[in-house]
Amino acid sequence: MQKIKSLMARQGLKSPQESMADLSPVENLRIPSKEELRELRQQPIDPQAEQEIIDSIEEVYFSNDSFDMVQHELEKLPPELNLQELEEYRDKLKRQQAAVSKKVADLILEKQPAYVKELERVTALQTNLQLAAVICTNARRQLSVSKEGFTEASLGLLANQRRRQLLTGLLKSLRTIKTLQRTDVRLSEMLEEEDYPGAIQLCLECQKAASTFKHYSCISELNSKLQDTLEQIEEQLDVALSKTCKHFDVLHYTKVQLAYTLLGKTQTAMDQLHMHFTQAIHNTVFQVVLGYVELCAGNADTKFQKMQYKDLCTHITLDSYIPCLTDLCKALWEVMLSYHRTMQWHEEHDKQGNAPSPDDAATAESDELMVDRSYVKKKLEHGLTRIWQDVQLKVKAYILGTDMSNFKYDDFIMVLDVISRLMQVGEEFCGSKSEVLQESIKRQSVNYFKNYHRARLEELRMFLENETWELCPVKSNFNIAQLHEFKFMGQCRSPSISPSKQAVSSSTPAQEELSLFQQFLQEGNPFEMHIEQKEEETEDVLASNGYESDELEKSVYQDYDSDSDVPEELKQDYVDEQTGDAPLKSVSRETIRSKKRSDYNLNKTNAPILTNTTLNVIRLVGKYMQMMNILKPIAFDVIHCVSQLFDYYLYAVYTFFGRNDMYESSGLGLISSRLRTTLNRIQESLIDMDPVGENAGVHAPAEDRKEKVPSPHLSQMVVLTNSGSLYGLAQRVVATESLVFLAEQFESLQSHLDTMMPAAKKPFLQQFYSQTVSTASELRKPIYWIVAAKAIDYEQMLLMMAGVKWDIREIMSQHNIYVDVLLKEFEQFNKRLDDVSRHVRIPLPVSNVLWEHCIRLANRTLVEGYANVKKCSNEGRALMQLDFQQFLMKLEKLTDLRPIPDKEFVETYIKAYYLTENDMEQFIKNHREYSMKQLANLVNVCLGSHINKKARQKLLAAIDDIDRPKR
Repeated sequence: MQKIKSLMARQGLKSPQESMADLSPVENLRIPSKEELRELRQQPIDPQAEQEIIDSIEEVYFSNDSFDMVQHELEKLPPELNLQELEEYRDKLKRQQAAVSKKVADLILEKQPAYVKELERVTALQTNLQLAAVICTNARRQLSVSKEGFTEASLGLLANQRRRQLLTGLLKSLRTIKTLQRTDVRLSEMLEEEDYPGAIQLCLECQKAASTFKHYSCISELNSKLQDTLEQIEEQLDVALSKTCKHFDVLHYTKVQLAYTLLGKTQTAMDQLHMHFTQAIHNTVFQVVLGYVELCAGNADTKFQKMQYKDLCTHITLDSYIPCLTDLCKALWEVMLSYHRTMQWHEEHDKQGNAPSPDDAATAESDELMVDRSYVKKKLEHGLTRIWQDVQLKVKAYILGTDMSNFKYDDFIMVLDVISRLMQVGEEFCGSKSEVLQESIKRQSVNYFKNYHRARLEELRMFLENETWELCPVKSNFNIAQLHEFKFMGQCRSPSISPSKQAVSSSTPAQEELSLFQQFLQEGNPFEMHIEQKEEETEDVLASNGYESDELEKSVYQDYDSDSDVPEELKQDYVDEQTGDAPLKSVSRETIRSKKRSDYNLNKTNAPILTNTTLNVIRLVGKYMQMMNILKPIAFDVIHCVSQLFDYYLYAVYTFFGRNDMYESSGLGLISSRLRTTLNRIQESLIDMDPVGENAGVHAPAEDRKEKVPSPHLSQMVVLTNSGSLYGLAQRVVATESLVFLAEQFESLQSHLDTMMPAAKKPFLQQFYSQTVSTASELRKPIYWIVAAKAIDYEQMLLMMAGVKWDIREIMSQHNIYVDVLLKEFEQFNKRLDDVSRHVRIPLPVSNVLWEHCIRLANRTLVEGYANVKKCSNEGRALMQLDFQQFLMKLEKLTDLRPIPDKEFVETYIKAYYLTENDMEQFIKNHREYSMKQLANLVNVCLGSHINKKARQKLLAAIDDIDRPKR
């Protein structure tokens, strides 16, 4: 409103006509008539409409006194002027001016009574002032009379009274100065009591009092002394602040912060605090490592104290590495916990201090306080990352300071677990992914794992070369989850949690939601709990080792396979390890005995067939997976090494029991193309075919050869040439079925491995399973074929068939003796299988493969025998059918295998003797499974007397055309 008044005063109140005269020439183009103006004045205006008009006035008109309205309106004119628009805008301005004028007039009229009243008060004041002037004149006159009437005695009395008052004031000042002089004693006492706020408050009050008496010369000395005392308090306060970095105490920290607030140095205190935390981290790790180095050195040599921390880390011995790392993490945890509690203190303090303040002075103080709090909050948040970075760098230097390649596996896993726990602390501390720690531990892990895996491959080769392929007795409910190495999978299915955390969560389910800082806020240390948990776990496993079985299993093993001759070491190391789970219900004795004869199962139910070496491989896989579980960045390297363990085991089983030059000549397709590709890949990528020391520099670089392992050799203890043991069938079964069992365990682990595998590398895992693991059962064919090929004397049968006369003239009712001899061989084979099964359970798939191979070879031998016939009559062909039917009938009583393999192969060949010339040509084209010799025999013997030489030559040429692509 003042701006409106000043505007009106500056421009003066003018009539509407004068106002019109002041407008620019453009506005004077059309001046309203007197009648229009009168109508405008007399027209009643709605107060709300009037207020809306005033509200529509631009803000700039109310801005300041120096505002030029004319200039403002001219600048707003568009480049091209429109008369109608200008008139409309002028009318709008007039309405706004009229509304403002009316509003001003209304306000003046509204305030007129107050003006009249105030004028009356001014008149009354003037009268009172005149009366006061008269009184003052009279008083002065009377004072001059009094002055003349006073005596010298009266004046002397007044002077003494004044001197007395001055001396009283001086005495009071001296007492105050005396008190100030004695304050240093009280300040020292308060500092000893660590009452920093009280000491500062007292010191500031003394300084304030001293400034009142600064006109005394002694006070200047006291001022400098108080300033020195204040600086000393600040120094002690800084020391007190540094103590909170290792052991945070709420009362202590509250005193320190209050003291800094009194000094007005809250921001400085926060800067100092971060510097102290950085220093605390350095001093803590240095002292921990120095203590262990000096302890291991065994002397008080001071050279270590002068070393850099990084150099000091290289002097840690292998024995003290893990205790030192644990103490290092404990100490760093205390520092980070103190920082965490410091932040908590400030958050709670900020919540309590947000009460509103009523007066202006308090508001200004509150604003300053808010600035300080904002600074502290940002500084603390920024300090989180900085402190964690310092922690990572210190631990990184420690990790990389020692070569871990020769660590024991359990020790290295413990190191990984401690670092994993530390990374978990870092994630909860500031949300960091701990890239520095991950990179350093990855470097050590890759280095360690290469050496470890190389040693394990060599160890596996040694095991395989000394393996006698005897059955390792385990319970029927055995599975890998019972082994110590796979317990981490049972504790938590999530691979992202470290084993120590799994142990904590499994033992205290109520604390699963709590972070480490919540769990150990007041007492305890996550790294102490981690070590205790590890020790408890180890003791638990050791206590539960041993072979425990129910009474039925004991009686079964005593009846059929007493393990009294098994060394005690094997019973302890390779029998299933109890986990506290209830054992699976055993199969009843009647169920066992009712098994079919073809599943040479014994009464051992379906106990897994595996060897000591198989168990070692499974344990290794568990250890590798533990390492993956803790350290995911090297998951692919570890899975690749896991695949090499399986590859080498598969290759060894094939090399020992399945490699034979007779495969190709058999024509049975014993090795699938997939299996052959897998074996070739393993041989090229994993097997070092060169003898040690020979041609070392010719074939492959040293680095490549480092990755390879020499091909294993079968132990001399294993005899595969004895016909009485079916050419080592027991060992072959144990070897092959242990491989199949190993493949099954790998299948069960696939989903777990898949979750650990990086997305980009998952095709490798899928390829490993589809092309390698799934081919394990395919090794049964080539391995058991060797037994089938030697178990029955097929050559003798061919010789006996060659002695049979087939060009007889009458139908025979009695089969030939070679059939009985062949069946006798099969009966003998069946009996040997029974003998072997007393030592090793022969699973149904194995017995089926053995019988299938034997029957296939027998049937092919029959066809080969029939193809050697020089002359054959129709009656001779009937005899062939009679022989074969007799063979089938007796054979079906010996085996449950249905249908009989290659039955059609023989029957089709015998029936081909009855074909005509045209049918024979079609038969030759359609039946390429027969050899050239067998087909040629059909042409020469069956059609020889019925067709001319030219037709025979044509059929033989057709046979040759079929055989040519094979060659």
